[in-house]
Amino acid sequence: MSATIDLLHNAKRAIKSPFTDHALQKSAMQDSAWADGLRGIASVFVVSSHLVLCFARRLVVPCCSADEHTPALFQRPILRLVAQGQAWVALFFILSGFVNALKPLKLARAGQVEAALSSLSLSSFRRTFRLVLPAAAATVLSWSVTQLGAYEMGRRSDAFWLYTYAPLPSGSWGTALEDLLNGLRATWTFGIVNPYDQPQWALIYLLQGSMMVFCALLIVVNLTPLYRTLTMGIFALWSFDWSYKHFDREYRDPSNFHNRLPPHTLILFPTLNPANPPPSTALVGFTVFSGILLAEFSLTTTPALLSRCSPLLTPPLLTLALVLMSFPSDAPLSAPWSSHLLTLGQRLLPPQLDFGRTYGSLGALLLVLAIIISPHARAALASPALALLGRLSFPLYLLHGTVVRSLFAWCMFAGAELAVVEERNADGSLATSERLPLPGGARIAASVLVCAVVCGAASYAWAGRVEPWFGRCTKWAEERMMGKGGGRREVLPVRKE
Repeated sequence: MSATIDLLHNAKRAIKSPFTDHALQKSAMQDSAWADGLRGIASVFVVSSHLVLCFARRLVVPCCSADEHTPALFQRPILRLVAQGQAWVALFFILSGFVNALKPLKLARAGQVEAALSSLSLSSFRRTFRLVLPAAAATVLSWSVTQLGAYEMGRRSDAFWLYTYAPLPSGSWGTALEDLLNGLRATWTFGIVNPYDQPQWALIYLLQGSMMVFCALLIVVNLTPLYRTLTMGIFALWSFDWSYKHFDREYRDPSNFHNRLPPHTLILFPTLNPANPPPSTALVGFTVFSGILLAEFSLTTTPALLSRCSPLLTPPLLTLALVLMSFPSDAPLSAPWSSHLLTLGQRLLPPQLDFGRTYGSLGALLLVLAIIISPHARAALASPALALLGRLSFPLYLLHGTVVRSLFAWCMFAGAELAVVEERNADGSLATSERLPLPGGARIAASVLVCAVVCGAASYAWAGRVEPWFGRCTKWAEERMMGKGGGRREVLPVRKE
């Protein structure tokens, strides 16, 4: 192993490193701020995938429309990541496992097991509040916009993502309040989506993944690093089996679809389709447990050792990672590269998995691994601009759906007249309907620019004005429920020996 590394080190001597200061390189290898920058980039690509579903659905498949013989530029590997929202969501789960495990693992390695357990307890408590409160606020905001009729332009348009996920206003204010409660509940119910904010489908899985991280670390925190790593590897592989059997089969069964919907959901959200169930949960455990493994790996001396030859190792790893993340969920046989990956997956991967999400998850894991061993990538992702983007990542994820379905739709279709368009039903048959046709490229580009500016400004305002309020609520609940500051108030009398 050391001989191979020395050989790679000698081969890369001709490559000039920007780290002339070894102290700076060491600092970069110890800093975990890169995770925030990577999370920010992932949020931007999730937004871009939803915009693609509005006006460039052809990019979802790797090749080609009926009258074309070569793929478009953004249908090709790596460039098509603008349409691969699922791969970037997988990155959220990996980073969740990585970040949530990093501090407890550092404490465990230092022999401070009690401090690690305390950190786990506080993190699990705060994580719940920091997910539930912002999601509820974003749902109330979108519900208000719905009742004001601001989604109607998008709902009448020919933009797929807009008309699919733009809910109808409620029939009365009494019904509206009931629909709001159902929407708030839907975010945290397996198998259905929040009709007012479809991107919130991932939050229950993020919360589930966080609880997996906390429970798993509770089991292994007393183990040595070697046995902790072996145990987490078993958990990651085992999760393919149990999460599919206990979650996927029930919640992805179309026959159970309508029984799981809250009242009025189909009225608000008429395009919900039992043939298109919520995403697979089988990879939640795999990604978060793998994130823990990467956190453990980052605390060893191996990344620093490999950093000497990272200019040679990181580029091919990044390229392979991005190609795997580019694997499409739809029509993989339409392009040679994705067809070969599909054949490989059918031979090597469990058959019950969604190969699109599986390859996206494997690629995201390789991407994080490539960053961990590269001081250059770490330093780039920890830059002030990307650090700011990382701070805005969760507000951007929560708010972009409201902005896209309202302001973006108005920029795209204001002044347009209804026209008859053809669309394909779930059974493949053609149907006609009257919709607002998509505008030209110049207007789409201007609309995207306006949407980007407004999403960024709204996310910045949310992070500066609204997030601190959620922090204060979480702190108040922590002090109140954990008896901090005022002593513990016992519900039942305590026996004194």
